[in-house]
Amino acid sequence: MMGQQQRPGAMRQGGAEPDSGEHRVVTPRARTEDASGERSLRPKRLAEYVGQDRVKTHLGIIIEAAKARNEPLDHVLLYGPPGLGKTTLASIVAAEMNVSLRITAGPAIERQGDLVSILTNLKSGDVLFIDEIHRLNRVIEEVLYPAMEDFAVDIVIGKGPAARTMRINLPRFTLVGATTRLALLTGPLRDRFGAVLRLDFYDLEAMCEIVARSARILEVELADEGARAVALRSRGTPRVANRLLKRVRDFAEVRREGVITAEVADDALTMLDVDALGLDDTDRRILRSIVDKFDGGPVGVDTLAAATSEETDTIMDVYEPYLIQLGFLQRTPRGRIATPRAYAHLGLAVPAHATALASGAVQTTLLDDA
Repeated sequence: MMGQQQRPGAMRQGGAEPDSGEHRVVTPRARTEDASGERSLRPKRLAEYVGQDRVKTHLGIIIEAAKARNEPLDHVLLYGPPGLGKTTLASIVAAEMNVSLRITAGPAIERQGDLVSILTNLKSGDVLFIDEIHRLNRVIEEVLYPAMEDFAVDIVIGKGPAARTMRINLPRFTLVGATTRLALLTGPLRDRFGAVLRLDFYDLEAMCEIVARSARILEVELADEGARAVALRSRGTPRVANRLLKRVRDFAEVRREGVITAEVADDALTMLDVDALGLDDTDRRILRSIVDKFDGGPVGVDTLAAATSEETDTIMDVYEPYLIQLGFLQRTPRGRIATPRAYAHLGLAVPAHATALASGAVQTTLLDDA
């Protein structure tokens, strides 16, 4: 499949298949078992959407303006770590504009004809959501340019000297693209979006509200302190919060009286090997690899991927953003380094050179030797 070329360090040691990390209970990526449950928990309207206030305000304004002019919405690009609600926002945009939503993904569009077929089946005003849009093949992107700009596609009929180009006009539609890797989008494609919006990790207050809302939909009895205990371990990610809530609910029903208190949540999540900050064994293994195998760093991401038997892209897209947000990991021109906070969380003494590395006060000779 196009767009899935392996990067160095992406294979497991010994030639085994790479680990995408999707087995983890705290993975922000969608898992197969999440599909049906996520749909029921997703907000349907912008007013129901919790958090991301800047994005909500921007979307609310351009949606209201488009409706007032009776025009389709400008193309929208959503970017940020996985699990923060990009697909949900695309469905909300369609609902607010009172149009249909068509969902696909970059890796699923293998040929130009696939994209032309999707585009020609859209109706006026429809929203086309392309997830992982950074993984579109460059040749396929060429079809998107006139589609987004002129609402038309050019197809070549015939071969050789007899070949001719035919333009097919499209209904005016809205493209909503989602990506976790904004830097991988080509400039021409990125420039054709009218609105480029970043989704950030949610703060604790928003996560508590999301957990409480999901508990009401699931008809789970949840104490305020129980909601906070789940929210604290949810890595600022609604998808993770909903998954943890379901696991805690199961634990409460089997081992307790069905009520999720702070104690019940702590016991359930400890059993799942999720610590007080939402880190699991894989997160701690990545930090320990940097500390134990590479003396705290710096270490290149490809080397780190090989040392931990993880995919390079998975480390960059899934593990690193949250570890960086916590202040446990730093990206430097020479590679990744573990910060003093990481040592403290792992219960290790902080060596002097780790503090120097984190503060940028390390000598050039030390960096060269590392």
